[in-house]
Amino acid sequence: MRLMPVLLIALASPAAIAAEPVALHCERLFDARSGRMLGEHTIVVRDGKIESVMPGRAKLADGTQSIVLDGRTCLPGWTDLHVHMGQQSSPQSYSEGFRLDPTDFAYRSVGYADKTLMAGFTSVRDLGGEISPHLRDAINAGTVKGPRICAAGKSIATTGGHADPTNGLNSELEHLVGTPGPTEGVVNSVDEARQAVRQRYKDGSDVIKITATGGVLSYAKSANAPQFTVEEVKAIVDTANDYGFKVAAHAHGAEGMKRAVLGGVTSIEHGTEMTDEIMSLMKQKGTWYVPTIYAGRFVAEKAKIDGYFPAIVRPKAIRIGAQIQQTAGNAYRNGVKIAFGTDMGAGPHGDTAREFIDMVEDGTPAAFALQSANLNAASVLGVDDQGVIEAGKRADIIALPGDPVADISNVMKVDFVMKDGLVYREPAKVE
Repeated sequence: MRLMPVLLIALASPAAIAAEPVALHCERLFDARSGRMLGEHTIVVRDGKIESVMPGRAKLADGTQSIVLDGRTCLPGWTDLHVHMGQQSSPQSYSEGFRLDPTDFAYRSVGYADKTLMAGFTSVRDLGGEISPHLRDAINAGTVKGPRICAAGKSIATTGGHADPTNGLNSELEHLVGTPGPTEGVVNSVDEARQAVRQRYKDGSDVIKITATGGVLSYAKSANAPQFTVEEVKAIVDTANDYGFKVAAHAHGAEGMKRAVLGGVTSIEHGTEMTDEIMSLMKQKGTWYVPTIYAGRFVAEKAKIDGYFPAIVRPKAIRIGAQIQQTAGNAYRNGVKIAFGTDMGAGPHGDTAREFIDMVEDGTPAAFALQSANLNAASVLGVDDQGVIEAGKRADIIALPGDPVADISNVMKVDFVMKDGLVYREPAKVE
């Protein structure tokens, strides 16, 4: 195997993408459009785009650099539709906000972004966190390495809701901070809902995130109580449409989920207590479902450890976390549109691909699970230039040993990563 100068390529800015073609020789190729595993193919990349895809070991023009990926399957780079790049769960998470500065969290996010990209995820949708728009810009500028980020910025909540930044503060601290409003992502009326969306536009967000119900990890009693009226959700969605935003709705409880779907959101995140009625409504409305199984299992497991979560969080984590996987399986069998998301930040960044394994365990076919992180995820984002290896698409290509359709555990073995035609990871040279 002849290796390219990986470090030079990986640290180059987007403007420095070489015009010379690069050919990837893949032993297998996953066709994300059909869900079929194909045999040997050659992929030619130029100027950050896929120039051609040819069956077999194609003859190349003189001067074309080659990367031989023997024994490996090439796939489109994956997309995780639900991450939080500015945080990662630990027993110290609830106190760190009082001890660390935003700069500390920003430095951490650089490492999380690198781990995510190295795991094969070339795009993510960050659904809540003020760091993510800045991390997005740094990655786009070539300053740091990481996946392409679609950033929500501050999530929108109601007073006391899952994304209310004053939850858990004592009265003195709450008084010092002041009452949060639309600028801080807290709304209590239709007019404030509109204002909050406009503020996200001003802040540079790419997508809108609302917390339609309580949450598992927030410092509040209920994880499933509805926290918006249908009218407030509609106001958010209508205003978001004005600005070209899609709306993702965190939701665990059935009533809040139903209101979010009726209000016209693009996707339901988690969906723990999704009923047959809601599944039918989602199919009628074309609403996507992003399950986040791995995060649910992770928090349920950690809730068994004394001191890992506050006492008010533990019962929610045990009950809700254990239920998500079953719900995801039911949703697949009922024909709900499903796209890939993990809620990483709840679990450790870099373990992202474990979600595929959890999906297969709930009865989802491996090929569909992979498609959920390719074309399905692209559909949720509203883009058509990624998620499949075809001429004219972004050169977001990953490779891993073995066949992930035959053995889904192979998704944890990604050892080649290309994003926009730049190689960020390449198999070690065999002596």
